[in-house]
Amino acid sequence: MESARVYQVFNNETAEQNGAIAAPGLDVQQTDAELLDSYSKTIVSALDRVSPAVVYIEVTKEGRRGLQTGGGSGFIFTPDGYIFTNSHVVHGAKEINVSLADGRTVSGRLIGEDEDTDLAVVQIWAPNAEPVKLGDSQSLTPGQVVIAIGNPFGFQSTVTAGIISALGRSMRAESGRLIDNVIQTDAALNPGNSGGPLVNSRGEVIGVNTAVILPAQGICLAVPINTAKSVAFALMRDGFVRRGWLGIAAQTIALRTRLSRFHQIFNSGAVLLIGIEPDSPAKRAGLREGDALVSINGQTVNSVDDLHRMMLTIRTDKESNIAVIRHSELLSIPVTPVLK
Repeated sequence: MESARVYQVFNNETAEQNGAIAAPGLDVQQTDAELLDSYSKTIVSALDRVSPAVVYIEVTKEGRRGLQTGGGSGFIFTPDGYIFTNSHVVHGAKEINVSLADGRTVSGRLIGEDEDTDLAVVQIWAPNAEPVKLGDSQSLTPGQVVIAIGNPFGFQSTVTAGIISALGRSMRAESGRLIDNVIQTDAALNPGNSGGPLVNSRGEVIGVNTAVILPAQGICLAVPINTAKSVAFALMRDGFVRRGWLGIAAQTIALRTRLSRFHQIFNSGAVLLIGIEPDSPAKRAGLREGDALVSINGQTVNSVDDLHRMMLTIRTDKESNIAVIRHSELLSIPVTPVLK
């Protein structure tokens, strides 16, 4: 019996040292911070940075049965109250009301929308509004942790987390045009998440949540924030987006250093043409699927984001010289984009 008692005392002392049981006089409760693992801390930290800027957008539209209301998400990206959301959330809006994370509800003004990227910009007047920090979507990699924040079914500030499943996807907007370079994630999205931010582990917004592929599970899409920045600049300046159209579907690819040196170009990447629209400028000019676009009028094109930016300023009344690599050969092909 004595040896058993000694054994029990020894085990209790060891357990106390390992934190398995509480020693007399010690507080048995741990703080929440101590209980969080590193993954949880990452999510919580990112949420703390971004959630004050996430808003719920309630929209009144004219429907078949009179006025109807709907909603979606958005996020403030400038100190003076400019908000990103989806075009399909605010399209046709008669009235826009924005609910902030601090409980305020204010009226919103539609600055402009771009159906071809499913993006829109709304402005509110809300002193002390906290904007998000915008990241760089060109630096993303598959497998990276991401967080989606939004208001699905009106449940405000709902948070889901996952990873980037793939980059360079294409999806067709409601206008019928392909949106290139879309981010695919398995962070769960639901109706009402549209327009909310997709955030990296540092709390930087790297995408605008846009669509869920139904009936699939875990396939959700977001427009890259670099694309959104270019669109926002045009919307805030003109109220609409005027762009040249080539009629291609594309994705960003790495370009082999050996190939760059051989052709004496300075690209770190290129734009692979994965689809050509029928009766499009690209089709008429002779561009082909599999071509790697490397420059337009001498300006280097390293990514789809570069291409999108150029399409916002490219001339549509004259030919442009598009350089592509086809079967290791560098070709210059004249193409006349159209305004669309």
